[in-house]
Amino acid sequence: MRLRCAVLDDFQGVATELADWSVLGDAVEVVSLREHLADEDALAAALADYDVVVTLRERVGFPATLLARLPRLRLIVATGMRNTVIDYAAAEARGVTVCGTGSSGTPPVELTWALLLGLARGIVEENTALRTGGPWQSTVGADLHGARLGVLGLGRIGTSVARVGLAFGMRVGAWSPRLTKERAGEAGVELHASKEELLAGSDFVSVHVPGGERTRGLIGAAELALLKPTAYLINTSRASVVDQDALLAVLREGRIAGAGVDVFDIEPLPADHPMRTAPRLLATPHLGYVSAANYRTYFTEAVENIQAYLAGSPVRRLP
Repeated sequence: MRLRCAVLDDFQGVATELADWSVLGDAVEVVSLREHLADEDALAAALADYDVVVTLRERVGFPATLLARLPRLRLIVATGMRNTVIDYAAAEARGVTVCGTGSSGTPPVELTWALLLGLARGIVEENTALRTGGPWQSTVGADLHGARLGVLGLGRIGTSVARVGLAFGMRVGAWSPRLTKERAGEAGVELHASKEELLAGSDFVSVHVPGGERTRGLIGAAELALLKPTAYLINTSRASVVDQDALLAVLREGRIAGAGVDVFDIEPLPADHPMRTAPRLLATPHLGYVSAANYRTYFTEAVENIQAYLAGSPVRRLP
């Protein structure tokens, strides 16, 4: 029987262009779903006739309740090798195999610096003014050289962000609950004694801790209050790490210079979401992982996963 495969959230319509799905032959029909399915009822209805689902990052959850409504589902391919929104026990109980793919840390590093530089030099404001006949030079840029960069989380991505900061001549410090002085030293950065010390002393703070209950609300109202009025906060990690309401409050009240955000509590953002109109905010629609090379990895390995599953020997199984 021919299997049906749905690729979720293919907003750009490129999933079938960036990998060779033809190697699956007539065994699998591949359909890209370009519109986001926002709730369980919509997902259950849209995916009822699919055997395989390829899901982008952690935007769409697969809890036990949804899996129970998808009796035909046999394989979930998650992009990346970490996914916290799939109920693995429920999937196993229903005979659903879950596999992952490789994922590069380079695109989120690059986007982090795009946001940071865009904020520091007022790129959006100046470009808008230039194109609309506005004032010639209306902002005064924040200098990176000699400024303090605080990196919250010094894993693979955080370390790369720190190295770029060092290349700009910034003084770089880091903190996370398990970070050691030795590990910080290996990256060439200072270990802050506490989260509070990092926040209070940094001119730029970049968030790179994983999502999950352990880091939920790691930066709340009390932590944001420690930031200098001239400081910038960048979050390309997970929305849950930074209290969204508290962040909106400090932006509206001008208590920090600005924020760069790529992740949100609801994705895609509703048209009336306050993040769309918040002042002092440079925001992008979760582009951290969206690059040609990363997408090629995602979809090429998704095809490999489907091939391996059809051959009876699944690869890159999760968790």
